[in-house]
Amino acid sequence: MELLRFFTAGNVDDGKSTLIGRLLYDSNSISTDIIETLTKQSKTTGGDTKIDLALLTDGLRAEREQGITIDVAYKYFSTNKRKFIIADTPGHIQYTRNMFTGASNANLAIILVDARNGITDQTKRHSIISAILGIPHVLVCINKMDLVDYSEATYKQIEADYLTFAKQLNLKEVSFIPASALAGDNVVAKSEKMLWYKGKPLLEFLETTEIAELKKTEASRFQVQYIIRPQTDELHDYRGFAGRVVSGVYKKGERVVVLPSGIETTIDKIEVHQKEVEIAETNTPVVLHLKDDVDVSRGNSIVPIAHLPKTNKELTATICWMDSAAFIPGQKILLQQNSFRTKAVVKEVISKIDIHSFAALESDGSMKLNDICKVLIKTAEPISYDSYVDNRGSGAFILINENTNNTIAAGTID
Repeated sequence: MELLRFFTAGNVDDGKSTLIGRLLYDSNSISTDIIETLTKQSKTTGGDTKIDLALLTDGLRAEREQGITIDVAYKYFSTNKRKFIIADTPGHIQYTRNMFTGASNANLAIILVDARNGITDQTKRHSIISAILGIPHVLVCINKMDLVDYSEATYKQIEADYLTFAKQLNLKEVSFIPASALAGDNVVAKSEKMLWYKGKPLLEFLETTEIAELKKTEASRFQVQYIIRPQTDELHDYRGFAGRVVSGVYKKGERVVVLPSGIETTIDKIEVHQKEVEIAETNTPVVLHLKDDVDVSRGNSIVPIAHLPKTNKELTATICWMDSAAFIPGQKILLQQNSFRTKAVVKEVISKIDIHSFAALESDGSMKLNDICKVLIKTAEPISYDSYVDNRGSGAFILINENTNNTIAAGTID
């Protein structure tokens, strides 16, 4: 069964958590005991509804007391057509970094807009991040239609405003749904109050939208996470390289190159769950065995000879600064790309992205929380990578403060 990963984003109190709660509740994806618990807890929130649907994703006590979502909350559910993983991201501007994290592996973005307020700065900010991360589908859910008397004119105006702004973002696919999460309009079933809307309700849209998990044109990529050498009497010569197929396909007998050393060899054997197979596809955890005795370390890439990534010590990238402390020129950082990690330094802050115009503004060299910037990074060791546009798996990375071990930025390679 296919898996769709999507996230919700929007302003505070646009109804993201309520929308997910309504989706789960009306699709019968919540167990009876959870419903009973939430019904009891809802009595303390002061709401008018029998059950506060937002509590399904607002898991932290502090969040419930404030009525907001602070962290990224993940929920899993399925229908008879598809499995789903939902990331409910926070709306406050200071938590934009959480949205960057929740969106990193998504196939689809649901950006909520309050029908009363229209397009806001946060709408633009979340749309820009979706564009930077190459999200295949963006769904603009115009929520709280019940508070504008289900006005088609209001919906059409917001749709036009968003499309005007989005022209410069080069978003791959943009769709719109008018809804009321609180009342359940166009969430699971079509609304009788918006007969002018001829599209699908949210659940049907999620069940039928095409999943672009990874393009078939993506080259095969594999990074070594662990070297297995049991050195027992039975497995004295066993030497396997364990990891996940980041993208593409690997086949037994295929000629490959180990990077960054550049040594060529052949895949002698592929193991999946301790059984030999002829082929391994994207996202499969595997153990590769090479025909030659090659020196391979954790973080090294094993790639087909015919489709090599770039390998060097400098790269340009777009990053979202996630640290509450501002960037300090020359500070010691670590760059981590999947299982590869090396010391690095940001040599130059090239430009800063304006969330209103998507224009690249001249940089003064600074970066603070939630800033989205184009930077030049120099690494201590050669890094093998693809452009994020070509391969999301090998074109993304995080930056880590070497002293505190905190993640300070996430980035996509140009």
